[in-house]
Amino acid sequence: MSQDNNPQMMKPLTAANKLGIYLPAAPEEFRTGSISRAELDELRTNPPQWLTELLRTGPFPRDIVARKLGISNSGLARAGVSDSLTADEIAAFLADPPEWLIRERESYAAVRAEEERVQAKEAERRAATNRSAKGY
Repeated sequence: MSQDNNPQMMKPLTAANKLGIYLPAAPEEFRTGSISRAELDELRTNPPQWLTELLRTGPFPRDIVARKLGISNSGLARAGVSDSLTADEIAAFLADPPEWLIRERESYAAVRAEEERVQAKEAERRAATNRSAKGY
């Protein structure tokens, strides 16, 4: 089989998601053109100044904001945070957390703990099934 000479292209939104950047903050030439996998790899290995700055200071997309705050995307929505945030805005929230952030972090931690408990129980169940299947 011969390799296709046409590189696989992706939309700017897909490339921005893979880079972890907020698309509207990217330069116009990034937002309006298609990006090949080779170009994406080049951006990752040798990021231009604009990309370095976006990765350092933002604004960040919602999923990155949620991760940096230690809450879920739903928690951001419940708090009414609909815009992207910069590193300084995130730092301000973390330095003096509002009540909603404290509540959402506790809720998110409880959900994660429950997910881990369920996964451990399921792993234990699978191990027991494997032991009984082998005759132990």
